[in-house]
Amino acid sequence: MGRIKHLAILSVHTSPLAALGGKKTGGMNVYVRELAKAIAHHGLAVDIFTRRESLDQPEIDYSLGQGVRVVHVYAGAPIPLDPTDVYPHVQQFSAGVIAFATKQNVIYDFVYANYWLSGWVGHKLKEVWGTPFAQMFHTLGHMKNRIDTSYNGMSLPDVRIRVETQIVGWADRLIAATPAEQTQLLWLYRADPRKIAIVPPGVDSERFHPVDRLEARATLGIGSDEPFLLFVGRIEPLKAVDSILEAICLLRMRDPQSLIKARVAIIGGNAGNPELERLIALSHQMGLNDLVQFLGAKSQTELPIYYAAATAVIMPSDYESFGMVALEAMASGTPVIATEVGGLAYLVRDNQTGYLVPVREPEVLSQRIQTLLTDPITQARLGHNAAEYARSYAWDHIAEQLIGVFEGYFTGRKQNRRTE
Repeated sequence: MGRIKHLAILSVHTSPLAALGGKKTGGMNVYVRELAKAIAHHGLAVDIFTRRESLDQPEIDYSLGQGVRVVHVYAGAPIPLDPTDVYPHVQQFSAGVIAFATKQNVIYDFVYANYWLSGWVGHKLKEVWGTPFAQMFHTLGHMKNRIDTSYNGMSLPDVRIRVETQIVGWADRLIAATPAEQTQLLWLYRADPRKIAIVPPGVDSERFHPVDRLEARATLGIGSDEPFLLFVGRIEPLKAVDSILEAICLLRMRDPQSLIKARVAIIGGNAGNPELERLIALSHQMGLNDLVQFLGAKSQTELPIYYAAATAVIMPSDYESFGMVALEAMASGTPVIATEVGGLAYLVRDNQTGYLVPVREPEVLSQRIQTLLTDPITQARLGHNAAEYARSYAWDHIAEQLIGVFEGYFTGRKQNRRTE
């Protein structure tokens, strides 16, 4: 074992225990949870610090298995809050982490911060403890502004951009999921290229792997000859779920036979979500009630059967820093149709593991859907290739790479001291 024995992971605004597809829960939650377990398998002790959202949550949760603790820390009232509403409470969160470490008599060798709120806390812990920290943003404020302003004419709060820029300078290491994110950090935030390491998220190959499609479909009550299209993710405008609805409408006009007995399942969102309500209304207006089902948020334990049963998983996002859902679907042997943006442009191999399509082009999306619904040989070929490709993203490999980056910080410091 190397220099690092005890790792603190910060996930301030969202819990790794939350169900996927709920408000502000998605790939980052999965990332933190699965990475922590994989790192623990390498012999490190891992504590994940996340904000307490309910009085029912225990201070320490042990459900992720040996070597991993989830610690719930007070930061404002114990109720769900949007990220920008959490920011005024990051000082309280930092104090809670310090108090926990003192009470438990724990010394952390390294801190790994996820999202900009966690980066602020990571910097504060570095000031108090002298402990180095690495940062992964998951989404970048500058990039989201370029997309979000097209929906409501409003940009993200200036505080996020300012803090992200500060974190780029504060952090000892910056973790980019893709070469695209590395470029964004360099050009938009003027990051020091020596700090950046590209380490993608991973996939749980024991949970997400090819299984018999007919058995999966039987479990869900889907016939062997029924086309089944799937979306999984947060329900928010930049996920562009309405593009799926538009594509299905176009396909129904062009080739109604391809949609006989078809189902389109939308997993994500909960009651009261404005975008979900808008999409349900839009589906009604388009006359898609017989095709489209809104299934709400699902846990990670429920998702494998849906991926395995699907003809294709569709990710028409306007922006994705990586695309965890795409990787999980591919590991399950299911081709992915995704927009050529962010991490998806690197993850999905066009005409090899799925298809890449332009953003907000429902006609092209409908054509790719039609191909997979009407050409079972191509569908099987892409699904087989997808599963093979996803094997290289097993969490054990990703954890090993990330630990190497953390350990490399100390090695680099020793080398620098020798040359001084």
